[in-house]
Amino acid sequence: MPIWTLTPLVLPLRYTWKISRNASTTKTNLLVRLREGAHEALGEAAPNVRYGETPESLQAEFEQLQQAGLNQCATLPALTELLTAHPPAHALRFALESALVHLEAARAGQAVAQWLGVPPPAAAVPTAFTLPIMEPGAVAEFAREQQLGRFSLLKIKVNREGAVELLREVTRLFPGRALLIDGNEAWPDADSLRQSWEQIRRLPGLNVRLLEQPLPATRAADYRALKGQLGCPVFADESVTDEADFAAIARQFDGVNMKLMKAGGYLNGLRILRETRAHGLQTMLGCMVETSLGIRSALHVSALADVCDLDGFLIVQDEPFQLVREESGHLRVTQ
Repeated sequence: MPIWTLTPLVLPLRYTWKISRNASTTKTNLLVRLREGAHEALGEAAPNVRYGETPESLQAEFEQLQQAGLNQCATLPALTELLTAHPPAHALRFALESALVHLEAARAGQAVAQWLGVPPPAAAVPTAFTLPIMEPGAVAEFAREQQLGRFSLLKIKVNREGAVELLREVTRLFPGRALLIDGNEAWPDADSLRQSWEQIRRLPGLNVRLLEQPLPATRAADYRALKGQLGCPVFADESVTDEADFAAIARQFDGVNMKLMKAGGYLNGLRILRETRAHGLQTMLGCMVETSLGIRSALHVSALADVCDLDGFLIVQDEPFQLVREESGHLRVTQ
């Protein structure tokens, strides 16, 4: 009989992680451990306040799942049936599903990508590195401390008020460097974004690979009005949920950022990636603030992504698992 357990992971961060809606210096994730016979597998849940998830709420959901029969679930179909009947938060669902997928792959003597039926990941996967929101005057020291020169792709978290000056400093330090600009829904509407974007696009040395979710997910009409008008691809993040209409998403965006933690696991994550491709959109693989346990899971499906932003474990001080190594801006699975 399988034995499922859940324990908190308190993760001090290497620096203040600030995005448009919050800032933090520590993160509490949750570790799922699945034991059956000689096999053991792990999964990670990174609760996200944007979706109403907290460590406490996930722990309560886990206890409810145990009462509903979690310890009887030894196969992916059995777990899927339980989670369909008792849906938990997506982050917890991902942790549970990924642990069982890894166990199933180990039983079969297969790599996880092979077991999932997807192409194997590259031996070294390039990743973006993310700068949190900060004062422009702090960027040069942050870039030196974090040795940002080794990353060919940089992601910049911005808010509406400080975006222009922050990007001005980044482009001064890294002229021509490909940038992912992530607004995390910071602009209220299309007009306010246009005003900022007119200033941003004139910055010397600016090279925007993509702009991610600048407006709230509720502003579908504004996204449709902006489609093709900004001079760079616009990617959905918060706009893509389980209920997403991909034909509608294709009228608003040029690509989709899929996060396994937000998708609730491999099965739904792969569905999102395939729907994205089927509608002619670009694919991106993202993450939350996670350890290398969660990042390794994402790397298993990274062959399906045009862009990878999988640096969440690099934010964690004294990262506990050491399952992924970063060298020269590329990620390698170590075990």
